[in-house]
Amino acid sequence: MLLLPSADISKNHQVRKQYTIQVGENELVLKARAPAALPLLSSPELEVCWFRRESSLHLTRGCLQELELLSDGANVYKLIGPVLVKQDLAEAKANVKKRIEYISAELKRMDRALKDLEEKQNSKKES
Repeated sequence: MLLLPSADISKNHQVRKQYTIQVGENELVLKARAPAALPLLSSPELEVCWFRRESSLHLTRGCLQELELLSDGANVYKLIGPVLVKQDLAEAKANVKKRIEYISAELKRMDRALKDLEEKQNSKKES
């Protein structure tokens, strides 16, 4: 059993509270955006994919915040299949940052595709 000093527990609690508030705000934004985005999507799969990416981005950012709270000597484990494998903290942070970059790039790509679909729809409406 790992015992953390009360300062670490307090920081962890603050990050989790802030993350929970942010997730709630993001859900409101997604719900507000969803009706406007629905007519632009060419299939339900695109809608599901966009929401999954957005959700993954927020979860990954929360993971990075929790990793930032750890001291340099902390043990970090990665779940690979049914096995927990020990991982270097710097490597774990780098992996999470790379994942954030990838997800952000995918969201930008999807937003561009949605914008192109909207422009095509608008041009067809005008003709």
